[in-house]
Amino acid sequence: MHESFIDRSRIAYFSMEIALRNDISTYSGGLGVLAGDTIRAAADLELPLVAVSLVSRKGYFRQQFDEGGRQVELADPWDPAQHATPLEAKVTVPIEGRDVWVGGWLYVLVGHMGGRQPVILLDTDLPENLGADRELTHYLYGGDAAYRFKQEIVLGIGGTRMLRALGYRVRQYHMNEGHSALLTLELLRRHAYAAENLRAGEQCYDIPRVRTLCNFTTHTPVEAGHDQFSYELVQRVLGDFIDIATLQSLAGADRLNMTHLALNLSEYVNGVAKRHAEVSRLMFPGYHVRSITNGVHPSWTSSGFAKLYDAHLPGWRCEPELLARADQIADAAIQDVHQQAKERLIERVRAACGVALQPHWPILGFARRMTAYKRPDLLFSDLDRLKAIARRQPFQIVLAGKAHPRDDEGKRLIQTLHAHMRELHDVIPIAFLPNYDLDTALTLVSGVDVWLNTPLCPLEASGTSGMKAAFNGVPSLSVLDGWWIEGCIEGVTGWAVGNCGASEDDAQSLYEKLENVVLPLYGGNGNERSGWIAVMKGAISKNAAYFNSHRMMRRYVAEAYMR
Repeated sequence: MHESFIDRSRIAYFSMEIALRNDISTYSGGLGVLAGDTIRAAADLELPLVAVSLVSRKGYFRQQFDEGGRQVELADPWDPAQHATPLEAKVTVPIEGRDVWVGGWLYVLVGHMGGRQPVILLDTDLPENLGADRELTHYLYGGDAAYRFKQEIVLGIGGTRMLRALGYRVRQYHMNEGHSALLTLELLRRHAYAAENLRAGEQCYDIPRVRTLCNFTTHTPVEAGHDQFSYELVQRVLGDFIDIATLQSLAGADRLNMTHLALNLSEYVNGVAKRHAEVSRLMFPGYHVRSITNGVHPSWTSSGFAKLYDAHLPGWRCEPELLARADQIADAAIQDVHQQAKERLIERVRAACGVALQPHWPILGFARRMTAYKRPDLLFSDLDRLKAIARRQPFQIVLAGKAHPRDDEGKRLIQTLHAHMRELHDVIPIAFLPNYDLDTALTLVSGVDVWLNTPLCPLEASGTSGMKAAFNGVPSLSVLDGWWIEGCIEGVTGWAVGNCGASEDDAQSLYEKLENVVLPLYGGNGNERSGWIAVMKGAISKNAAYFNSHRMMRRYVAEAYMR
């Protein structure tokens, strides 16, 4: 089937994770969801891409909570044979002095207008391999540093070789974060030549040529988010794949830093928001880091709003900028379709958590990866004040999110949130939906009334959940970091928390904004809520119309792929 995709040259988009479907466990969170939206937008726009990722047969994990609110991680396997077609081609990669065979699966993502994008899912679970090697593509972000490094060999080196074996003509390589940066080493070997002044056996690498082939998108200003490996591990696993002096000059003298390797071998480098690009330039001085702010795919729109847009703004699915005219839609129509989505969320919460939410009280939503810098506990900094606000102006809270299995602090935050829920239950209805996935995310971003985001500045690279909420007329109440610096028009698209300066004042700012601005506006006009609906329309017409994946992809084409 892949033969239909090799008739023209393509951009090879490499990502450790890609969210393809809710029941295909090849994603863990925002990076994979963004990758999925990227491929969907490429399909809608009929751009010539081919995506490469790992099959991750055993998935990430399925989340449950015990009685104490502790996260319990359960296996979440999937069968690629149920959704993808096996590829006939196989390649090898060098690992610990032996050849490890890499096969693959072809998943075809079909866009709104019938556009088709190939996704190659690499798989080492082959009879040719030893037992341990067969498991290298089983677990997404699993295992120790050696397991992760071997996975990145399979992704970067194996993925590049697989594309060639399948007959793809790649015009450029796009690395979505540094996990796939070893593809640059394969390209260096491919574009190596002998030089007279080198000793026998040594090679000279055409670094300028490789740079013209590569683009790199960095996603995190958090140091722990940049993969690094000791050279002892690198040499033990990868051997003499490339001479160590060259590797150290490109990836760091002391440790192989995948981000530095990608930076040094990419002609085009970008952050995922204007603020993030500024932070990245400070983190990596001397590199020209541009910015292309993330966007989300229109499929993050609830069925009710999608039908409403179809009726009033035909063509919006492929030209989301048409949503700029959403302010012309009648208030009653906006309110009705949102209430339908809210009722679906209320029912989901009742079924999953046994918590009864009130349909006419505002719901605050907070859902994302549970880790310290996201500060999921900021809203609960002063429980007495939170109770006092709720007694005067009732509201409800719905939470969701997974902590990485090895993130002990993130797991403790989940326990803490459950403890706060128990303490507040007689005043504020609160639910924590388990197993945050694509379906839960859509139910949340469309069903809540306010989307809350409280990261520690400046550690939010972009964030996209608030963009998804905007497609559903849900305004954000967020710290001025990531995309929200660009998206926030105070009182028009939502509201700012703090000033991204003194983080200790963020809780005070959050409470004041909630008590004095957000909740009064929600309840200030009775059932009509004309002022509130005006903000809902602002979120759609000024945020969803711009912060979408189609605008994002057009910029990648114009600024990166066509350079």
